[in-house]
Amino acid sequence: MSKVLLVEDEELNRVLVRAILARATDDVIREVELVEAGSLQRARDALTETSVDVILLDVNLPDGNGLSLAADLSTQPDRPQVIALTASVLPHERAAAMNAGCDAFLDKPYGAQDLLKVLASHLPS
Repeated sequence: MSKVLLVEDEELNRVLVRAILARATDDVIREVELVEAGSLQRARDALTETSVDVILLDVNLPDGNGLSLAADLSTQPDRPQVIALTASVLPHERAAAMNAGCDAFLDKPYGAQDLLKVLASHLPS
């Protein structure tokens, strides 16, 4: 079973992701263990307690920029895949996410199929 860390400060967005995963037709995605963190610090704490396969990472968090976490993880061996989630769709924002070590970028608001597609492509086989 794969484990995904969702780093998102908005409760409604966390509820949405939970619902999308629960309703997925792909058994691998539906059975993902979801760990949630509402802040950058909670995400860092969660990563010291458990290993995850994928991080769904909100870029704009109340206690910092999510890209700092991606950058910190980018040099670690066996690091999780990082998917940046942001409402900013400017080309330089996408470039900043990729330069920080993100493996993918998903624009908010995203559709259920978009999230499922990008997540499926980054989960371990």
